[in-house]
Amino acid sequence: MFSRLREDIACILERDPAARSSWEVLTCYPGLHALVWHRLAHGCWTRGWHWLGRFLSHLGRVLTGIEIHPGATIGRRVFIDHGMGVVIGETAEIGDDCTIYQGVTLGGTSLAKGAKRHPTLGRGVIVGANAQVLGGFTVGDGARVGSGAVVVKPVPPGATAVGNPARIIEAEIDARREAVAAKMGFSAYGVTQGDDPVAQAMKGLIDNAAGHEHQIALLWQAIEKLSSRTRELPADACVPQDAHTTETFDAERLNRLVK
Repeated sequence: MFSRLREDIACILERDPAARSSWEVLTCYPGLHALVWHRLAHGCWTRGWHWLGRFLSHLGRVLTGIEIHPGATIGRRVFIDHGMGVVIGETAEIGDDCTIYQGVTLGGTSLAKGAKRHPTLGRGVIVGANAQVLGGFTVGDGARVGSGAVVVKPVPPGATAVGNPARIIEAEIDARREAVAAKMGFSAYGVTQGDDPVAQAMKGLIDNAAGHEHQIALLWQAIEKLSSRTRELPADACVPQDAHTTETFDAERLNRLVK
């Protein structure tokens, strides 16, 4: 028990720059206290002492603001940061080295008793503030769930889920975008500096349309010059009155709308 406690304190000192000492973590971090209460409650639950497990879980909830069902399985070095409003359901499983922020729900969508109703988080998963992960599926190792996301389907290992309902940014695609933009990556709360994938697609379409507008304007300018050099025809014979010979497409304005 004490070795697990030392591990928990060390992982908090590593992941939270606000933590100044082991004593501060031990006495002032509700996420750590909630895990200690859960281990007691889970021990009772697995021995068949269900009422006592639920009662200890309830005490932990009153003292920390974090509700963990005694039937949930939690791995080593899990860090619940801030923690207020976190809810972890009965059949939830949390792998080693996961980080969970405030307001997160690992909930179920089925009413079937005895079924796997709550999600499984692989190793090293980060779940951002107020994210809702609902259902008996798996969030793969190293995946990230952005703040405020509502996840209702499996997340592949290493991928990022953002939005409501959550959309999946595959790790390889994300890496290519990072190489091109040189300003993406992971920050706390499961949020990347890159945009939602739908916004990225919209920006690509806007940039493509802007390129087409530029090319069309150049073509009409060339046609206008050629027609003005043709003596047999009037200067405006080859150029329709509504032809755009200058660029009018405001790509910057549209890009700002989807930011």
